Amino acid sequence: MAKYKSYHYSQTVMLPVSLEDQLMPGTIEFAIHTLVEERMDVTRFDERYRNDETGCKAYNPKVLLKIVLLAYARGINTSRKIERACKENVVFMAMSCGQEPDHSTIAPFVSNLKEEIKPLFRDVLLVCEEMGLLGGTEFSLDGCKLPSNASMRWSGTFSTLKEKKEKIERRVAYLLEEQIEADRRQGKDGSEETRKATHREKLKKQAARIEEFLQENEPKPGKEYKEVRSNVTDNESAMMTTPHGTIQGYNGQALVDAKHQVIVEGEAFGWGQDHHHLEPVVSGAQENMQAIGKEDNYFKDAILTADTAYHSSESIKKCEEEEIDAYIPDKDYRKRHPGLTVKKSSIDSRRRKFTSEDFRYDEGADEYECPSGKKLKLHTRSHKTRWGMVYWSYRADARDCEVCTVREGCISKKGKRGKRKYLMIPVESERRNYSKEMAAKIDTDRGRKLYPHRMRIVEPVFANIRTQKRLDRFTLRGKIKVNIQWLLYCMVHNIEKIANFGPEFAVV
Repeated sequence: MAKYKSYHYSQTVMLPVSLEDQLMPGTIEFAIHTLVEERMDVTRFDERYRNDETGCKAYNPKVLLKIVLLAYARGINTSRKIERACKENVVFMAMSCGQEPDHSTIAPFVSNLKEEIKPLFRDVLLVCEEMGLLGGTEFSLDGCKLPSNASMRWSGTFSTLKEKKEKIERRVAYLLEEQIEADRRQGKDGSEETRKATHREKLKKQAARIEEFLQENEPKPGKEYKEVRSNVTDNESAMMTTPHGTIQGYNGQALVDAKHQVIVEGEAFGWGQDHHHLEPVVSGAQENMQAIGKEDNYFKDAILTADTAYHSSESIKKCEEEEIDAYIPDKDYRKRHPGLTVKKSSIDSRRRKFTSEDFRYDEGADEYECPSGKKLKLHTRSHKTRWGMVYWSYRADARDCEVCTVREGCISKKGKRGKRKYLMIPVESERRNYSKEMAAKIDTDRGRKLYPHRMRIVEPVFANIRTQKRLDRFTLRGKIKVNIQWLLYCMVHNIEKIANFGPEFAVV
């Protein structure tokens, strides 16, 4: 008969553990420990506490900051799981020196970092600069849309939310009538009556919550003053379309240095479209570099690449003011690029619409001739648009357009232009056409060579944060708190770069 060693789980084992031995050089926990102890100024937290003479001793902010950064580096971003790790994981025990802060201490510490998070981020950025991890010559900007602690079920315009509230109220009234009728026929069932009463109270609270939200808030204006969906749970978040599906969350922006993919600025926005995000992110990056001792014109002549979503006159103008060599393609860039094949959509496969190039101009008569040989005479001069463009308008005879055989490729079916052809010829512009200038710039050999750099600079950063670190959602609500969490994600990424490339943190 086989013989086995006996084992008993009821026995007690004493394990000698050296806390310092758990923080091995070359690991991210060693980098976090060293940076917080030696390079990050945590005296900023002292103003929070008023326990010099009375009150219980508080947890040292260094300990709390260490375990939060380590938890995020391990993909743990909820306070209860961090609390559990401090009790069960030997590395967390070493990082906290055996202390066990509970979730009610960890959660407020993170959500109240509004004043301290930016200086702490800059402390890490300064270490990256001192170790030569910043190149300062080429940058890339992009956003990572992550779901937040808000439900899409509570999203909608004010009219749809009002309809939802009325529907809930009708449901409550129906359940109440149903219960009264059931009691009349069968008598009372204590447990069933309690269950239904609880359900009705829950629905009443939901209706009251929506009513309170509608009274305390205003509709959110969107593009072209059209109302966008609000959210009862977190009204600063937004519904966004991502490659992973539609989410209710925030758009985390990151400006990344090309040399070692260090994030020089990060900010979370409750808006899915990126065309307004370049200006605040670049301004924030300027402030960060000045805070670590760099000159005001640190980004002068630096290359900046961003995708089509950032293409706007405001973004291009901001780059020009900062003397940044930006490359931001317009929506038709891929169509013009000779090396890219663009899949034709159902719209592209239809008959091509005529453009102004298809109309021949007669300078002597000051009129245009259409592809069918009909004349378009001058209708109005100096037709000004809201974008500052000035046009001359030429108009065809309505009788000619009615019998035209190529009318489908010429006249728009929308509005008044469906009756006859109006040809708008641009004459001048009161403002510079930044979009056109950028399109010409990115179509050059240099532009087509530099723009693809964006993929290898910024995309791996989001892959590391979202996939490798498993930091794929925000657990807080409100832009201020979510921005704190996003900067902590960015700090973890930068600290890992220090651990991997910083000579002071490598294995000896």
